[in-house]
Amino acid sequence: MNSKRAVPEGLEEVADGVWLMTGDIKGAMNIYFIEGPDGEIVQFDAGTKPMTKKTRRVIEQFGGIDRIVLGHAHADHRGTAPALGVPVYCHPDEVADATSDASINPYMHLKELEFAPVRWIFPFLLRHWDGGPVEIAGTVEEGDDVAGFKVLHFPGHAPGLIGLWRESDRVALVSDVVYFVDSARMKPLPEGEASVPHPAWAWDHQKSKESVRKLAALEPKVVAAGHEHPMRGENLGEVLRQAAEKY
Repeated sequence: MNSKRAVPEGLEEVADGVWLMTGDIKGAMNIYFIEGPDGEIVQFDAGTKPMTKKTRRVIEQFGGIDRIVLGHAHADHRGTAPALGVPVYCHPDEVADATSDASINPYMHLKELEFAPVRWIFPFLLRHWDGGPVEIAGTVEEGDDVAGFKVLHFPGHAPGLIGLWRESDRVALVSDVVYFVDSARMKPLPEGEASVPHPAWAWDHQKSKESVRKLAALEPKVVAAGHEHPMRGENLGEVLRQAAEKY
């Protein structure tokens, strides 16, 4: 698919019609822009509040976008959404958290983080990252189409966590279904490794593992997550199955 619009500077092409914008601490926060077959431009995930100015510039260079779809409503994934003036969508099970003024979700148990400095700093970071409550214009559920991708429900890390799947080239945009970073110590995992998000963040940790296995069963060739650089390969299913056994 050839882009129907000029692509803003500074974006990395992840797959046909899919671009990555990074930002915040060490560029580890990811926002994706997708151009659908009909020319619709969708922002998937909303990063952190400090990314707002950069995101607004990208949207202006696109000539505007049609909607934002949240992978989930944690503070580091909804941060820019309230300030962009674009309709925001999420899974029905995420509406309550998206519209809440709480930066720390009620099911998070940060005291379970083993590494003390991370345990101490995260409450501050979550408040710093959060753009506040989001007005939700509508919802998307498993099976819906978003810019040529199929919505898949991956509950666990958050009750209404979703990913976007494109069967034609086996591309998965997955928000926080899986991590390429050690969230307990705030550092990247060794290259080629992935993990389930730490239980401290989880609405239901066992469901998190099930969702990673669901992703693995798709046998994706590109897995673009909410943090760190996307993973590519012919054997990502096995990487993900191993990830489901961590934590």
